[in-house]
Amino acid sequence: MILGLDHVVVPVDDVEDAAARYGVFLGREPAWEGLVDSIRASVFVLSNTTLCLRARREDDPGELMVLKVGDLDAAVRLAGRRGLPALGEETTFGDRRLVRLDPAAAGGLNLALVSGDGPGLSAPIVSEASAVSALDHVVIRARSGDRALALWGARLGLDLRLDRSNPAWGARQMFFACGGLVMEVVLRLGEAETTDQPDVFNGLAWGAADADAVHGRLSGLGFNVSEVRNGRKPGTRIFTLREGVPFSPTVVLQQNAGGAGADA
Repeated sequence: MILGLDHVVVPVDDVEDAAARYGVFLGREPAWEGLVDSIRASVFVLSNTTLCLRARREDDPGELMVLKVGDLDAAVRLAGRRGLPALGEETTFGDRRLVRLDPAAAGGLNLALVSGDGPGLSAPIVSEASAVSALDHVVIRARSGDRALALWGARLGLDLRLDRSNPAWGARQMFFACGGLVMEVVLRLGEAETTDQPDVFNGLAWGAADADAVHGRLSGLGFNVSEVRNGRKPGTRIFTLREGVPFSPTVVLQQNAGGAGADA
């Protein structure tokens, strides 16, 4: 049913400032800027997903993760049969159709399904090697392992690639493949699981073809970054961006040849 993560909508207080920061960090121009339902937005398109920065509203429900499907009507029917009903009427923009899902059935997360194609890839303003090329994974803080497995695995049909607990990190991590990236669901070990509290969107981790090149560019611009190190997964390189964009600290990760994954 799910083809991938089409885009993530991130509410920000100042779209112009956030877009300028992300443009420098990603090394890319916005693919589109304008008004959506009279609300200012700026869009960056990467190789495997899109980041949409939108002006925060007074009643803003928070971040929205929009999952791409081929047949929206069939996907909405299937999600409803699996206990994940649609919320309200669909929204159309151009040839695209979007339906939001009920957060009460999604562990409190704001999810939507969309069909149709979005704007083309954001042009790099630096060398492609030193630009951020993709989103590697999304981090979600979960309150119940069973609820997370039911949502991402049974209801949305994503492939669970790894489920591990590491007492040294104090965390249980579940990795679900979602098109060309990973949804990483994290639970804290030793904390009582509950379905009375919502899961929360906990940030974005970025992918690069050459982590050292991206690091060199950002450190030269004065960004607060850690040293580049080898990741836990053989062949990976990783560094932390400590501040400078929403959801920092965050990481930039170079994977092995063979695609995205979060086991670094």
